Amino acid sequence: LVIPTWALAKTWYAANNETIRKADAIVVMGAAQLDGRPGEVLKARLKETARIYENNFAPKIFTLGAGAPGDRFTEAGAGRTWLISNGVPRGAITAIPEGRDTFQSIEALTKGVKKLDIKDIIIVTDPYHCLRSMTMANDQGFVATCSPTRVGIASLEKAGFRYLVREAGAYLAYVTL
Repeated sequence: LVIPTWALAKTWYAANNETIRKADAIVVMGAAQLDGRPGEVLKARLKETARIYENNFAPKIFTLGAGAPGDRFTEAGAGRTWLISNGVPRGAITAIPEGRDTFQSIEALTKGVKKLDIKDIIIVTDPYHCLRSMTMANDQGFVATCSPTRVGIASLEKAGFRYLVREAGAYLAYVTL
């Protein structure tokens, strides 16, 4: 009982305590795209990314995520296109179209920035996904903080207890395997 309660509390705390500070790059975790257009969850992440980019928290943005089998577009590509069409300079954004889950996406980021001097990152994702994403990034050698989305179906107001339990369980699975 203690360990699951600890994981729930830690996941809740990370979701409710934004930790962003100046960094080398902003990293947008992938989510569903619909024929090249961001789905609701991805769009919320992209809006938060644009907000913190405009506030000069980091000079570079990396969008992550592959496409589902049979997709013509990737999550990373759809995110990059949306950011460009919403005023973020094309040269500031790099799409890394690999990874169908959090771990694969973070691994792809690690390979993609190997030659660059990127250590401090701000991850943009859903609030309850922050802890697991930051933990995986830290394990890959990054110093990660998180800027959770503020709007959309995965925001704190709408996500619900079920999403908290799911992410706490996924975090526990990651740290114990």
